[in-house]
Amino acid sequence: VQLQASGGGLVPAGGSLRLSCAASGFGTYGMGWFRQAPGKERTFVASIDWRGFGTYYSDSVRGRFTISRDNAKDMLYLQMTGLKPEDTAVYYCAAAARPRTSTDLRRNIVGSWGQGTLVTVSS
Repeated sequence: VQLQASGGGLVPAGGSLRLSCAASGFGTYGMGWFRQAPGKERTFVASIDWRGFGTYYSDSVRGRFTISRDNAKDMLYLQMTGLKPEDTAVYYCAAAARPRTSTDLRRNIVGSWGQGTLVTVSS
């Protein structure tokens, strides 16, 4: 089982970007995204339950970011719109520690991390 994030890059403020995470073996786990800005702690961004029905967002991204998953393709996505310079960070995909749970990730109960992908938003 492994997680591999991709899709980061440099984008102007107001722009959009889609992150992807190859999530082989995590079909029954809640999945999510975290981010770590320079000099700051890693924080929760968004999560989606294992069936793809329930989503949850941090206040700072709600209404701008959309998390989704395609279990048939073992993929997790984060569509980011209306990007702001304060969204600049390394973004990590993550899987919950326990299968078939909905709240683990927003409670920072993480079982597996992917490597990060850097998103830079220029002002």
